[in-house]
Amino acid sequence: MNVFASKIVAAILAAFVLVALTCLSAAASQLPKDHIAGTQAGISHKNVYEDTSDENALIYHEVYSESRVQNDTETGGPGIGMTIEDAVFMALGNNRALHVQRLDPQIRATFIDQERALFDPVLFGQIQAGRERYERPGVDDSFTDTTGGAEIGISGMLPTGTGYEADLSMYRTTREAFDEIHQTRIGMTVTQALLQGRGVSVNMAAVRQATLDTRMSEYELTGFAQALVAQVESAYWEYVLALQQVDIVEESLNLAEQQLAETRQRVRVGNIAETEIAAARAEVALREEALINVKSRVDTLNAMLMRLLGSSRTMTARRDIKPETRPEVPPDPLENLSDHVAVAMRMRPDLLQAQILRERGDLEIIRTRNGLLPRLDLFVQLGKTGYADSFSGSAKDLDGDGYDVLAGIQVSRSVSQLGPKASHRRALLQREQQDLSVENMKDLIREDVELAYIEVRRTLQLVSATEVTRRFREESLRSETAKFRVGRSTALLVAQAQRDLLQSRVAEVEAITNYLNARINFYLMEGSLLQRRGITHAI
Repeated sequence: MNVFASKIVAAILAAFVLVALTCLSAAASQLPKDHIAGTQAGISHKNVYEDTSDENALIYHEVYSESRVQNDTETGGPGIGMTIEDAVFMALGNNRALHVQRLDPQIRATFIDQERALFDPVLFGQIQAGRERYERPGVDDSFTDTTGGAEIGISGMLPTGTGYEADLSMYRTTREAFDEIHQTRIGMTVTQALLQGRGVSVNMAAVRQATLDTRMSEYELTGFAQALVAQVESAYWEYVLALQQVDIVEESLNLAEQQLAETRQRVRVGNIAETEIAAARAEVALREEALINVKSRVDTLNAMLMRLLGSSRTMTARRDIKPETRPEVPPDPLENLSDHVAVAMRMRPDLLQAQILRERGDLEIIRTRNGLLPRLDLFVQLGKTGYADSFSGSAKDLDGDGYDVLAGIQVSRSVSQLGPKASHRRALLQREQQDLSVENMKDLIREDVELAYIEVRRTLQLVSATEVTRRFREESLRSETAKFRVGRSTALLVAQAQRDLLQSRVAEVEAITNYLNARINFYLMEGSLLQRRGITHAI
């Protein structure tokens, strides 16, 4: 082979290297970036009715400063002053269950790199030495070959379905009665899938599926965080309600004790019969029983709320929470039901997970459809070899006539295709199932939002109704007490009026608490609770 031909072969090798590097660069640009960027602090006041494209990973804002909790603990204060915002952000920063859940997206993200690793170039090398003895039949002569050498190279697969390998090898062969032969070879092999395994969409399917799995885990984390926030807020309001009930019952107990004292005084002066004392005593005992129950409920709710806040991470002893946020009816009314349903269709984490699962099914269809094709690969192998009596000489002889070229096509196909056909049919059926599941979930979400909407309106109406009832019961008690003092009523009737007022006051604060909890549940069903609390979603 002359010098011109050797230059042509060298030019072909350089072209193949350039094409391989170009394909590698283009394929790398199509690899999806990490979907998890970690958590960071930040508050956003986004309008939940504006579509945003960055609502994928939970970002929690640890605006709550634990210094106040720690200072109270260190100084031995009687309790912990805490607003509802403090409670929410403390739970987001300290709740152990949330910390466990937060690791799941990071774990899922490792599968993305694992799938990407299939397209990483692989460096290889080997060093070998051997000895072989030849004998010819009927001849006493024999030959012994001694060989040794080394090889290094790089190989890999591109997302386009292109396999490549480039290597450099140097070998020495020694045969008795002959001189040593040194061989240096540089070569490259390129294999391109023409049917099965061809194209970025097929070869990148596993990477994209791993990315979708990571996004699903992020939405699962979002749903968990929303449920935690709703649970913390509801527990906070229930705790506030229990404390208010304690105040109401204690006030009612004081009133009953005053009524008992007044009854005894009136019995001593002979204004009423001694039998009236029994009714007054019974009312005091009833109030004491109620006080025991509500105080026990306060202790129970305090323990539950402290667990949700993850208090064991910042406090070593049991502390009582002192709520600083009073239950009040929010001034902002709900919007139209259709607007809230539209928000739920865009923000409900479970629906977003179902939609991602459907996208994953699309990738599975692409992958299994490609599996139905026969395997047809085009391969080209080029090499340039130099021979001499030394390694340095063989390297210099690469410009010589020694070369090798090999090209061809490989084809293979399963006879029955039972496995690939079953996989593809299963992927199609699962995709249809996912479509139906998404539509069914949308119907359920519409129902959830509508029922929660109705509950919010009902509880709001009860707030006004219980307030009116409480005012009338106060008037009734004042009237009954005035009658008792002039001898026109009995202690039993006064006690009944007190009991009615107690029930109406408790019903009033319960109505406000139920309304607040109904709104929390409504925003949870809508999927906007985190945004409405200033906890953003972003990458």
